[in-house]
Amino acid sequence: MARSRRYVLGGGPGTAGRLRDLSAQAVRDWYGPLTPAARTAADDVLLLVTELVGHALRRGGAPYELRLDRSAHGVWVQVSDTAPGRPLPQDESCSGRPSTACLYLVQRLAAAWGSVPREHGRTVWCEVPFPPADRGARAV
Repeated sequence: MARSRRYVLGGGPGTAGRLRDLSAQAVRDWYGPLTPAARTAADDVLLLVTELVGHALRRGGAPYELRLDRSAHGVWVQVSDTAPGRPLPQDESCSGRPSTACLYLVQRLAAAWGSVPREHGRTVWCEVPFPPADRGARAV
């Protein structure tokens, strides 16, 4: 089973919804039936995919790639976009906007996050921790 998924984005209406669906499928493939704690982590992955795509659009960039990687500790989410500069949690684009426009959810839910500059834009990434598999737990 592949431990990495890469999706090239075409943009347009519904992009975030399509990416949530693809992310949900990846998590199901990797983790199978989810315990309640793992379900919370899976929901966080979907929310953060939406946030990273939305952040790129709010900053005037076009998201062009989603990459998901399963690590020993969770799921790495990476969204590459054409937005200029580094994403900052409270930069000038946040003036007068709700905190969700400023990566607040990413800061609160991810174990770690950051960005890597690219030739045309950047990649914003975050890691969502998953609880260790509990062999005795019953999945729901």
